[in-house]
Amino acid sequence: MRYLSIITLFAAAAVMSSGAALAQHAGTKSEQSACSRDAQRFCRKDLGNDGAVQSCLQMKRANLSSSCKKVFESHGM
Repeated sequence: MRYLSIITLFAAAAVMSSGAALAQHAGTKSEQSACSRDAQRFCRKDLGNDGAVQSCLQMKRANLSSSCKKVFESHGM
């Protein structure tokens, strides 16, 4: 029984940390604003999935607006 409790605790911690990681992908309001047009233009099918939009925008990097490129550069991407 104790073994099951430990597994449950680790599973809960993993879910909580993955939720925090997903929140980081969303970016700040100003970062979202800088990339929102590019996301609409290039990644419409991925909207609602922050990780997929980020990946999509990275693949389209050469075509991004200068403000959105700066967001990626500021995060070392």
